[in-house]
Amino acid sequence: MTETMHDMPPADAVSKPLWKRLLPLGIIAVALGLFFALGGPDYVSLDSLRDNRDALSALVADNFVLVLLGFIALYAILVGISFPGASFLSIFGGFLFGAIVGGLAVVIGATLGATAIFLAARYAFGDALSKKAGPYMKKFEAGLKENELSYLFILRLIPAFPFFIVNIVPALFDVKIRNYVLTTFFGIIPGSFVYASVGAGVGAIFDTGGDVQLSGLMLQPKVIGPILGLIALSLLPILYKKFFQKKSAGATAGTEG
Repeated sequence: MTETMHDMPPADAVSKPLWKRLLPLGIIAVALGLFFALGGPDYVSLDSLRDNRDALSALVADNFVLVLLGFIALYAILVGISFPGASFLSIFGGFLFGAIVGGLAVVIGATLGATAIFLAARYAFGDALSKKAGPYMKKFEAGLKENELSYLFILRLIPAFPFFIVNIVPALFDVKIRNYVLTTFFGIIPGSFVYASVGAGVGAIFDTGGDVQLSGLMLQPKVIGPILGLIALSLLPILYKKFFQKKSAGATAGTEG
């Protein structure tokens, strides 16, 4: 009776048998395995785009809205099954629909897919893993709960963290679904539009016989500079709480003394 509702584990984590809780993740694992077994990665590649670009362009010209919706759904599915090559599909989006529309389609599809895997992981594990975590992870969880939006936004902005890892980790720390969706949507905008912009110009690169270089793309100065600026802005609420609020509390205590 001394536990608050927030401290108690989710009802699903208590009442559902283990196999039912793990079923969504099992389905995702099977889907990912089938995707690789059926040669899916061969279709989501720069070689596939080069070989089929005329047919893809004609398909978009004849059925723009339908293809756009299909692309968003496909992107959501691939992110939902944690396929690690989604950046290639971002280039497809830029090639098919242009940098702006393609970038927006990528953001929507990626957010939908990330939310799906987040909910599956939360349903499977609840906060059981975070309760067993060591002191460092407990400290991280405390900081996350205190500055949830800032922490989640920073995780999305830092290009060093694999996208599919960032999709799952927050589910282990009982973050608010609203904050997860918002920070995912806005946090992936810079990277999504960078890759979509590359895709918008990939046809000209193919025409000259050149290769599309993705290695280190997100670490180029013109890309990483604005991202670092956004990270700095995201840190402001954390720094404010850490330093200014403590000073204010100390000054108040000194006045009362």
